Parts: sequence; C-alpha cells; structure tokens
Amino acid sequence: MILPTVAADAVSQKTADSAPMVIFENVTKRYGDAAKPFTAVDGVDLTVDHGAITGIIGRSGAGKSTLVRLVNGLEKMTSGKVMVDGTDVGGLNDAGLRGLRRQVGMIFQHFNLLSSRTAFDNVALPLEIAGLDRAAIRAKVGPLLELVGLDDKAARYPSELSGGQKQRVGIARALATSPKLLLSDEATSALDPETTQSILSLLKQINAELDLTVLLITHEMEVVKAIASHVAVIDQGRIVEDGPTFDVFTAPKHETTRILLASTSGASLPEWLRSGLKAEPSAGDRILVRLTFFGATAFQPLTARLVTEIGGDVNILAGAIEEIAGEPFGTLVVAYPATPGVLDRAARFYAETGLSTEVLGYVA
Repeated sequence: MILPTVAADAVSQKTADSAPMVIFENVTKRYGDAAKPFTAVDGVDLTVDHGAITGIIGRSGAGKSTLVRLVNGLEKMTSGKVMVDGTDVGGLNDAGLRGLRRQVGMIFQHFNLLSSRTAFDNVALPLEIAGLDRAAIRAKVGPLLELVGLDDKAARYPSELSGGQKQRVGIARALATSPKLLLSDEATSALDPETTQSILSLLKQINAELDLTVLLITHEMEVVKAIASHVAVIDQGRIVEDGPTFDVFTAPKHETTRILLASTSGASLPEWLRSGLKAEPSAGDRILVRLTFFGATAFQPLTARLVTEIGGDVNILAGAIEEIAGEPFGTLVVAYPATPGVLDRAARFYAETGLSTEVLGYVA
C-alpha cells in the first residue's frame, strides 16, 4: 500500500507535462590529459521522457555509468549540455548541485548502506542532511519502508537483511527526498533472478504510482526487456541505437545491438544447429528460417497454416515465446526443403500474412 503522505509529495508534476525529464545535447566526457586522453562519452544526444522507464545498455566500459553520473553532477562533462527538468546541470554551483541531487535519487549495485545504521536510519539519512526534525523524518520514513515492503524490518541492520531487502532499503532511501528522477546503476546485478524480479516489480510500481521517471543502466538484457519502455544502446561512448524497447529488441538495426541481444531467449540458435549451417544451398538441402510473431501475428495459428500451404515436410527446430515491454513476442525456427516450388509457396504465404522472416542458412 502506498500512503498519501508519500504519493502527494512525489506526484507534484504529472506526466501530462510534455517536456522531457533529461536531455543530453552533444555531451562528451574525457579523462586524462592531452598526451593521453580517454573519451568515455562521445557526442551523445539522447532524450529521456518524463514518466518513462528508460534503459541504457552496453558492454562493460561502453560509458554507461559515466553517462548516468553526468545527470546528477557526480561527473562533470567536458563539453555539451545536460538538462534535467529544464535545469542546465553544467551551469550549477555547489549549492545548485546539492539542490539537484535532492531531486535525483540514485540506487547502486552494492546498496551503499551504512552498516552501523538500521534500515530506518539509513532511509532517514538524506532527510537528516536536509535538516528535517525527528517528527518529520518519522512521518516520511515509515510510509517509505511500507512502500518497499520493509515496515517490519525498520530496526534491522544491513547485516541482518538479505540482498533484496538491502536493495529495497536503498530504494526507499533514494525516494526520501521525493525526487522527480530515479537513477539505477546496475541495481539488480548482485541479486539472484527471483529477487531481481521482485525489485523490478517494485520499480515498475514506483514508476506508475509516483509518476517517477526512471533511468537505469544495466548489462542485463532481461532487465531492460522486463521493465523499460525505451532503450538506448551505447558503444564506445556513443549512442548507436535508441527507441521503444519493443522496436529495438525485435528489429535491431546496429551490429552492437544484435550482439548484445544474441544471448536473449529465442535470439540465438543451438550450437548443434548453428555448426551445420551453410550460406548457400546444395541439392537436397533444407532452408532454415526464423519466423517472428508479434502484433497482429502473435495470436494467429500461422505455423499450422504454413504447413498446410507449403506441404507437410516442415520441421520445428527451436522457438520461444516471451514478453518485451509488456507486448507478446515469439520466435520459431523452421526447416523445409529448399526447392523452387516450396520456396515460392512459402514466400507467397509470408507476403500474404505479413509474417516477419529471416533466412538463417541451409543444412544438409
């Protein structure tokens, strides 16, 4: 249950606002000196919509963490501009940055809790720093612990909590100052899959009920798939692809995106099948085709119709059904004779049904 004292504070500005929450304009961040420079972020242009959950994915060292730390001024950009809710981060003095950081919460991979403080006191810390009295702190912290499902753990120390419970304390602490924006830096990387799902569900709940914009970085494709409405792919400091998560995951345009997605369910072939693939057919070979089901094709019995249209000699070799950003998405790898007549009938069927297909190769 979310109590009104929490929600009323956080929902001062609803998603009806059309202005983006975060704007990166040609942002560059370099380290080192002129003799040995290193560019961590290279000319990034990116918009994070108000009220959205936006994921940034990329390999280790791609620039994800640096990009996010530019948002709250933990890193200073070399050039360009970062705007947060209309405020130019680069133009803020120390007092301005402290004010900004009260509006931008952050959760971390390793929780960053103080071991000598209870769960209650860890959540209370930013409120103490802000100068609230004890009564006001109690009025804020109690509902926050209830929000994250830890109202019965208020007096426990971090050593007495599980990894998932520690992260929930971290989330409650990040919400203490009623931020407009929540940054998540690999927040689920140290958690097991079941705990990860519970944390993602909590973040989705917070996003929906508190109208809180969430910007998360992760190397876990499953996290982005489950929670983010939009995604940006970063490689060597540059944004190489961005857009709605469903569009990027189902039809990746950049090679980096395709590589990152290769390990996700249904995206890669089993090794036993991949090792026998040929680029060109020989007499008697079979063609391997990946069929992709989404939108209007997701709920139609198209596989059965395919067999009827091209003949019964169709093998189903691999497949998966999943959900991406709340929408159904399925893949199926089929094989059938690579003869002209069969190929022509299959091509007509795909054209008539709008089924998305990809030729993977040929096998003997």
